[in-house]
Amino acid sequence: MILHHDVDAVVLDIEGTTSATGFVLDVLYPYSRSAFGTLLTERAAEPEVRRAVGQVRDLMGEPDAGAARVEAVLGAWLDEDRKATPLKTLQGLVWAEGFAAGELVSHFYDDVVPALRRWRDAGVRLHVYSSGSVAAQRAWFGHTPHGDLLPLIDGMFDTETGPKREADSYRAIAESVGVSSPERILFLSDRTAELTAARSAGWRTTGVRRAGEPYCQEDDDGHPRVATFNEIGLVNSTRGPAD
Repeated sequence: MILHHDVDAVVLDIEGTTSATGFVLDVLYPYSRSAFGTLLTERAAEPEVRRAVGQVRDLMGEPDAGAARVEAVLGAWLDEDRKATPLKTLQGLVWAEGFAAGELVSHFYDDVVPALRRWRDAGVRLHVYSSGSVAAQRAWFGHTPHGDLLPLIDGMFDTETGPKREADSYRAIAESVGVSSPERILFLSDRTAELTAARSAGWRTTGVRRAGEPYCQEDDDGHPRVATFNEIGLVNSTRGPAD
C-alpha cells in the first residue's frame, strides 16, 4: 500500500532513514576518531575549529582544557553517540576532507535515490535536517555511489537550528523553507521523538522503520509508518503526482 501526501517540501533525516546507521557508526565514527588529534593540534587556529573547541570546553566546564583533553572528551562522546553540536562540527570538517580525498563514499538505501529524483521531478522541494553538521551533510550528498546528489537538495539544517526533539526547531525550519503553511511539509525520520516534535509544529510526518535499524521497533505514537521510500507517494498540488 502506498502512503500518499500532498506537500510542497520534504525534510529528510539521514541515519536510519536514507542511510544505514551501521555505516555511520562503523565507518565514519572511527575515521573521525583517528583524525581528531591532528585536527586539534595542526588546525587549532582555524575559526571554525577554534569556535567548536570553545564550545566543547564550555560543555565540559573546563575553559583551559588542552588539545589532548578535548580529544579524549570527543572520543567519549563518540562512544556515547552524543549529539553534541561541536562534536558534529568537528566530525563534519574531518569527513568533508575524507570524502573530497576519495577515502570515504556515503551510503544510501537502494530505494532512496530513485524516490528523491521522482519527488524532485514532481516539484517537491527536498531538504535535510540531521544531527550531523551541514558540512557533513554536503559531503555526504556530494560523494555518493550515485554521484553528486547536491543538485537535488534545496536546503540543509543541523542542530545549530535547534535540537531535533523540540518543536521550535521545526518552526524555524518551516520559516526558512518558506512554505505557505507547515502542513505542506513532510518530515521523514526513524525517531519517534523527532516526528512528534515536527507534528507539534504542524508538519506532516511519517516514520521510516527499516528492518535491522536500531529504532525500527520504536512506538509510532500515532505517526504513519513505512518500511521503504517505495511506500511513499507524493503529490504536489501545483504539479501533480510524483509516481
